[in-house]
Order: sequence, then C-alpha cells, then structure tokens
Amino acid sequence: MGEKMLQLFLYFGVVPLVISFITLPLTSTNFLITTILPLIIGGCIAGGIASRILIKSDDKRGLSLLFFFPLAYTAVFWAIFMLISGGFYGANSWLFYSILHIAMAPIFFMTMLMGEGRLFLWAPLAYELAFVFAIFLSLLIKRACPTFNKKQMLTVITVFVIAMGTGAAVQWERSKTVLPSYGFEYGGGYSSTDLFPYDVTNPDHILPQLETASTFTIKKVSEMPILDGAEAAYPVYSAFANAVYENIGNLDRAGEIVSFTNTIYSYERLLSGEVDIYFGAEPSKEQQEMAKRQGKELVMTPIGKEAFVFFVNPDNKVDGLKVSEIKNIYSGKIKNWSELGGKNERIIAFQRPKNSGSQTLLEKIMSNTPIMEPLKEDVPEGMGGIIEQVADYRNYDNSIGFSFRFFATGMKANPDIKLLAIEGIEPNPENIASEKYPFTASLYAITLKDNPKPQIEPFLEWMKGPQGQEIIGKIGYIKN
Repeated sequence: MGEKMLQLFLYFGVVPLVISFITLPLTSTNFLITTILPLIIGGCIAGGIASRILIKSDDKRGLSLLFFFPLAYTAVFWAIFMLISGGFYGANSWLFYSILHIAMAPIFFMTMLMGEGRLFLWAPLAYELAFVFAIFLSLLIKRACPTFNKKQMLTVITVFVIAMGTGAAVQWERSKTVLPSYGFEYGGGYSSTDLFPYDVTNPDHILPQLETASTFTIKKVSEMPILDGAEAAYPVYSAFANAVYENIGNLDRAGEIVSFTNTIYSYERLLSGEVDIYFGAEPSKEQQEMAKRQGKELVMTPIGKEAFVFFVNPDNKVDGLKVSEIKNIYSGKIKNWSELGGKNERIIAFQRPKNSGSQTLLEKIMSNTPIMEPLKEDVPEGMGGIIEQVADYRNYDNSIGFSFRFFATGMKANPDIKLLAIEGIEPNPENIASEKYPFTASLYAITLKDNPKPQIEPFLEWMKGPQGQEIIGKIGYIKN
C-alpha cells in the first residue's frame, strides 16, 4: 500500500508541480494553450514511464485503478465547486479548490491573476487524461493486457461521468444568463466606442461648425463651465465647447474642461461639484434620491430630442413591437420570438448597467413591471481576476437590445441592426420631432441650482437658441 501511495504522490503530486513551475515563464497572450500543452506533454511522458511499472507490478489491478483515481477526484471536486459558486470562476471558493489541487498551485495562482477560470478544470484534467492515454498506448504497443477489477473500474468511470455531467449542467445553465467576454477595450476605462473623433484637442475632429461666428463666447479659462456626461451626449457638449470656449483645442486643461467619465460617474461628479453641467437623459430614481440626500436641487434644461430605440438583427422577421410586448420580453414572460411572429428561437434580451441613461428609460417604460436579471459576462481583469458585469449587446440572430437612436445609428453605427417600430410608429426624425414616436426622450443639460458660476445661465440660453440648436441638428439629434 505504501508503494502505491508513493506512486500516486510522485505522478500526481511531484511531477505536475514541477510542470506547473515550468509553465510560468511560458505565459503568453494565449495563456490557456501555453499552460495546457506542457501538461499534456508531461502527462504523456509520465504515463509512458508509469506503464513500465504497471507491467512489472505484481498488483496490476490495484495500481491501474490508482492511476484512474485522480480523474474522478478532479471531476468530483470541480462539480462540487461549480455547484457552490454557481459556475462563476471569480468566486472566492475556488481558492479552496486550489488547495485541494496543491500540485497545480503555480498554475492556479496565474489563473486567478489572468482571469482564465477554465484552467481550474482543464489544467489537472489535461495532465490526468494525457497520463491515462499514454498508459493505454504503451500497453497497446507492448501488447500487454493487465487485468482490471471491473466493478471498481466501472465505479470510478461512473463517478467521473456523473461529476463531469453535473459540472457541465451548471455551466450550461449559467451560459443562458452569462456570456463570455468580448474583451472590449474601454477608452479611458469607461467608453465603449472611440470618442477621439469628437475630441476638441483632435486637430482632425469631426465636430460640426457653425455657419456664422458664435454669438456667445467664453474667453477666460476660469469661467469655462466643466462639462461631462453620457457617452451618447459627448459629441454634443464637445461641439458646444468647441464653438463657445475660445481656443479650447489648444488649452492644456482641455481634457479636464471637456471631460468624459460616462453617465454614472459624471452624475456623481456633478453632485460633488467637480462638474458644472452634465449632459444626458433624465436621471434615474436612485440618482434623483442621491441628489435629495445631498440637499442638491437639479435644474434640467432640455436642449434637444432623441429617440429611445429597440433593435434586432436584420434577419429577424419581427419589424415592430407593442409596449406591452416589450414589457413581457424584459420581465421574462415572453421568451421565444415565435410568440411575436418570429422564428422559433429563444429571445436573448440585452440590458445596460444600472443607472445608465438607457437603462433608466427602460425602467421608466417597465413602470411597476419587474425587470428580469440582465445578461452578464465574465470579464478577465488582469491582475484583478474575473468580475461579472452587464453584457454589452451582441448581434446574434435572436438578440434584442436598446439604446439611443443617435448612438446606435451615428456614434457606434452598426449596419447589421434593424430599428423596431413601436406601436406601428417608426423612430424616424419626423416622428421624433412631432413626438409621435412613443419613446421620444429629451437630451438634457443638467446643473445644480446653487452653482455660482456666472456663465452657466447664458451658456444654457445659447444652447436653446438658434446656434445651439444648429449644432444639435448637425450632430444628429432632433432640435427642440
């Protein structure tokens, strides 16, 4: 028995630990492959050596069963921790799983840093499967046929299959609500599209120019209101600053004056006094309550019109939805496109992060109807492991998403989406201008009532005037 345990410790303790350390300097952009390949090669070599011991052994039954045992061990504990974590590889519980596979400690340490959770299963499994494969291959080549205790071997195989099936079932259920990350690069940490074409410091920017010189200008840097807002509003307030702020493109502080941190953070900056004017859709209930708690009174100045739109893949047969159908989709009552006259496919309904401008409007449409949990994605965070965040829209055949019309068709134009009519009304400029389209929304310039900067009020008046509206129209929004 002692000799068997020594063999187990050697082949499934010492050898994989050595291989784990060898893989560390091999880390590359394809961390998964460069980690698994050495384990497969090492497992094959170790299995080939072990097959010689197996052939010479007097207890071939016991030793052969011992070599199969690690496969069942890995599968069982993987299944247990999949059930505990709900399949989320970023959960703290995987640290304890790593302790139970101490031979893989160096690999699992890198796994947690690189955000490659799949290796919790595939690192030990790759080595163990390669080991068993090499034993069978060696025995086949040497025409050796060790006897097996069929009952014990069947038990081990059954446990392995059931455990793998259990873990796979958890993963399958999770795949319905959690998608793999696309690895989006977010400019400045927050933006989902390239904003540089709208940057006032970009000499080749595409910001619209006024037909005549601006009737309102701010010359002193100290008097220039600090601007921030939603991603979809960035081109608007950047164009305003370009027209009104004298020589803004050449100022050292241009990036601070015309800033961008997205809806959630810029709103917080407005309340803290870091920002003078916030541009975007109406604030969410939580954001309004935040202002009340801080004793701040918001001044909401509508400067343009926009449409809140829903879109699908062009191959989708559905061309329009009723408001009641949207509520049923996003509450989870309608789950298949066939219920709406489309194909017999599950509806993949994407949402946006809480307190973003578009999610706030969805909540307004849903009213008292509860919204189902949003689709999420597992995002590798480099040195931070893996986090879950709300998944961005993916243009699958059975997807539905929502955004502001300007963002979906202008800033981040996607020719492979189809805007849906709502209650039979298309989200075109005419229907938005007349507010015939049901989800017509206002673009606001939001300020704090107690802000003492003298240039804020005349700047807001200019935005509502002919030149401000000229820029609104040229950007792609609808004039008030």
